[in-house]
Amino acid sequence: MSSAHTQRGATHMEAALNTEAVRNDFPILSRTMRGKPFIYLDNSATSLKPQSVIDAEMAYYKELSSNIHRGVYEFSERASTLYDETRERVARFINAPESSHVIFTRGTTEAVNTVAYGWGLKHLGPGDEVVVSEIEHHANFVPWQQIAERTGATLKFIPADPTDGTLVLDDLISIITEKTRLVAITAMSNVTGFMPAVEPILSRAKECGAVTVVDGAQLASHRQVDVSALGADFFAFSGHKMLGPTGVGVLWGRSEILEDMDPFLLGGDMIVKVRKERTTFKDLPERFEAGTPNIAGVIGFSAALEYLESVGMEAVHRHEQQLLSYALEQAAEQEDLTVYGPADVSLRGGVFSFNLDGVHPHDTGAILDQEGIAVRTGFHCAQPLMQVFGVPGTTRASFYLYNTFSEIDRLFEAIGRVRKVFG
Repeated sequence: MSSAHTQRGATHMEAALNTEAVRNDFPILSRTMRGKPFIYLDNSATSLKPQSVIDAEMAYYKELSSNIHRGVYEFSERASTLYDETRERVARFINAPESSHVIFTRGTTEAVNTVAYGWGLKHLGPGDEVVVSEIEHHANFVPWQQIAERTGATLKFIPADPTDGTLVLDDLISIITEKTRLVAITAMSNVTGFMPAVEPILSRAKECGAVTVVDGAQLASHRQVDVSALGADFFAFSGHKMLGPTGVGVLWGRSEILEDMDPFLLGGDMIVKVRKERTTFKDLPERFEAGTPNIAGVIGFSAALEYLESVGMEAVHRHEQQLLSYALEQAAEQEDLTVYGPADVSLRGGVFSFNLDGVHPHDTGAILDQEGIAVRTGFHCAQPLMQVFGVPGTTRASFYLYNTFSEIDRLFEAIGRVRKVFG
């Protein structure tokens, strides 16, 4: 790779954030993979964890290791306080007006299913319509498909443009109608990084009286989120994609709709009173948090949010856009490389999804692995979008705050090796 590329990348990096200092906070980045320096470009699947998050999770097990909201002893009370303080931190992070509207789940998938089974089964029926887009992750597609089948509702789709994976909104009025009861839309594609303009979709849904669900699994880790300004009824995201532990997610919802939902999971810690004749459930948010939660994970998630706040979400976003621009510049010089997503970087997050002519993405990923580079290959839990593109899958490199321009240089050098092997 030319020195001009590397120098241009270094200049961009300095303008966004101090990536070298950030990288020192992530112990796994000092490791090697296949004997090569480890390059992690699979952030859309899950992010790496800084030492502060690892320490926070370990501290719970080493110093408290107690259940919450039940024990009257000191360690249980301290664990309960840390857990509840995390809910408050999440509410501030997404600008939610009330922390009681923040529901902890195991991830975005469980959050969406909570709405699907808690609201969908209760309110949908024959003649009703549910609208999703063709760019959705399966987690915001399959639940609505299954609920529509169970209730007799009709599933409709906002189409994607096969040239760049953007949404085609020309016929939005005929897609979202007075029969539409629910609209589910992603805020950022995990395949292309495309960030659709959700405002006209949410606005049209509101005109028709439909409930709206926004899948924020990708967006929340890369952009500042303001649920108060967004205008959606539900917003779901995952902690593990934003430096937090796995097994922690968030469902934020408007109180009047949450109050009208049936609990998805039933059991301990969401119950006030049980009699043979009837069970009384707790108020929000405990009503939707049955059983012992991932206490250590939630506490670790608090440390992750604290870390992101210290860096600044705007700095994260600018850094990723610079990385993406750098990658797209190099890709434009290679005629045998097909890149998926809009050309306008302002419309997308730091996701670089591509195919090399004549090479299956799994083969590309296998060779990148030998070079110490971790990427995702396949259909990325978004088969309807792959059908739109007419491909079985792609190779996806996805960036985050600790990635560097020199790592993108290494990626393209490795792509050159793939070309030689299969050329």
